[in-house]
Amino acid sequence: MVDFSSIPSVDSILQDPVVVNLIEVYSRNLTVSAIRRMQSDLRNTLIDGKPLPNHNEIIDSISATIQNWIKPTLIPVINATGVLLHTNLGRSPLSLPTLDAILQTSKGYSTLEFDLSSGKRGSRLIHAEQQFKQLTGAEAAVVVNNNAGAVLLSLAALASRRKVIISRTQLVEIGGGFRIPDVMRQSGAKLLEIGTTNRTHLKDYENAMDEKPVMVLIAHHSNFRLQGFSTEPSLEEICSFAHAHNLPVLHDLGSGAMIDTEKFGLAHETTIFDSLNAGCDLICFSGDKLLGGPQAGIIIGKKAFLDKIRRHPFARALRADKMCLTALSATLAHYQKDEVEKHIPIYKMLSRKSDEIKMQALTWIEELGMGVLMPGKSTTGGGSLPEESLDSWLVALSFSKPDKFLSLLRKQNPPIIARIQNNQVVFDPRTVIDYQEYAFLNGVKAAINTMKA
Repeated sequence: MVDFSSIPSVDSILQDPVVVNLIEVYSRNLTVSAIRRMQSDLRNTLIDGKPLPNHNEIIDSISATIQNWIKPTLIPVINATGVLLHTNLGRSPLSLPTLDAILQTSKGYSTLEFDLSSGKRGSRLIHAEQQFKQLTGAEAAVVVNNNAGAVLLSLAALASRRKVIISRTQLVEIGGGFRIPDVMRQSGAKLLEIGTTNRTHLKDYENAMDEKPVMVLIAHHSNFRLQGFSTEPSLEEICSFAHAHNLPVLHDLGSGAMIDTEKFGLAHETTIFDSLNAGCDLICFSGDKLLGGPQAGIIIGKKAFLDKIRRHPFARALRADKMCLTALSATLAHYQKDEVEKHIPIYKMLSRKSDEIKMQALTWIEELGMGVLMPGKSTTGGGSLPEESLDSWLVALSFSKPDKFLSLLRKQNPPIIARIQNNQVVFDPRTVIDYQEYAFLNGVKAAINTMKA
């Protein structure tokens, strides 16, 4: 029979000066919960036949438990990987004016659903709409919480329990197991698959008309490219066919580019304007990819369809919050004022010249006191422009255990995320935001010193 009498009581622990301070800093309830967790651990220690820790170790354990409980899991990191829209690291960083706008709107009350002119309740669905209309020429726009939600809402509002044509070349799965067919089924729409995995022709669309579809869906290939023995009709051809049969076209564009990426030495990414000019009736895209804003799903297009989408119950379930809408509006203002490359981080990174990056990399090597310069590639990421890259320059550090060094980098404050290439740890200056450079260099130096110790 295990004797638990040696485990200190809650009351006795509460008398310790360190614990008294913990109560003042955090709260009595949180501290007592940590003490009880400690008691449970100590019971298991005795059951396992191990000696109890001393008093100071017990107090330290309680303090560590509280710190672990209140520590946020979503924290800033420094992205030195060279992947600009790194999905795991939050995709597009926001501009400083956008961050300021979020602070101003969120620290108090706002006109989220209030009409100042009438003094009555308004609608959050109007925010950013006027900007999208002015920038794109679309008749209307609706913002929801992400692009998957935008596609789900559009299909649910316009094609529930009815058939939607989609080419098998576009039945994609992207990160996290997200699959276009799954979203379509959840919307209530019925898939009408046409063509084959690698080839779809206009005649496949024509043959599908016997099934009485109500819409055509075109899905962005996102993170892969259809190559080799493959073919698909153009956007213009699909739209022309659909409209000849009185079918609307929904284009799941994905990346939401409003600037031609060829300008930065990349392949052409289908833009919002390409889709509109081709005749698409509705276009869905992300806010945090090539648009350079917050996570959001945007639907633009014909007003008649957007009016139905606004009225669907999913519009409330998927609605964006005030911080998202503020950030999106502030980001769009950069487009309106023709200052995208000046303020939006993703475009500041894309527009950086190779020589400028080389000079920065050489400065890093001098500052760190080690490392070699090597040519490298930056990639867009985020399901945009697959297999496309930009010339860059990397700082490479050699260690016998590169994985250990990566682990040390992740323990810095803020954590530094890098990658291994040819058994070396490499840093790409293109994705290290300018105001993070000082913290980056200090963090790398600290990790180097630990490796050398």
